[in-house]
Amino acid sequence: MKETKEALRTSLLARRSALTSGQVRSASIVVADAIRSLPEWKNAREVLLYWPVRNEVDTRSLMVELWQRGATVLLPRCRRNHPGIMDLACVSGEQDLKPGMYSIMEPHQNRCPALENYQPDLALIPGVGYDGKGYRLGFGGGYYDRLLAEPGMQETLCIGLCHEFQRIEKLPVEVWDRPVDVVCSEENLCRI
Repeated sequence: MKETKEALRTSLLARRSALTSGQVRSASIVVADAIRSLPEWKNAREVLLYWPVRNEVDTRSLMVELWQRGATVLLPRCRRNHPGIMDLACVSGEQDLKPGMYSIMEPHQNRCPALENYQPDLALIPGVGYDGKGYRLGFGGGYYDRLLAEPGMQETLCIGLCHEFQRIEKLPVEVWDRPVDVVCSEENLCRI
């Protein structure tokens, strides 16, 4: 099963790497519009997002929209010396971000303390692949698996964002995997 996941991960990441910036931008605009159409988006006061890397669906326009309407924006930060663990922190603008582990922009340690308590209304989750039951294939470090298992995430509507080719019929599943509630690509928005 691990080899199958690794082979699938390698294949999907290679395909995503081959996308042009125009393809990523076009897909991201369509996905963002689909997210905006959700009633849960319109009412969300606290939202967990991610900073896009390596041709992931871009969430930055949604981030700006949330800041403009006064909603709380949460971003993850990898915990140093604790592989697989992420903290969440409030971010009020791009000035609160700096490159972190894996060169991903994340909340600045001194400006944005880790939250002890959080319960986002929505969480936009990146992935290497998603299947029809909402199960996610990530990079293999378990960061989002652990985060999604946290008590503060149990009532959160979790939305997996991906390009359409990242939607897989069935992924190998581990006992600790938690499916997302919605998978959204540039071609489909599917509630699980």
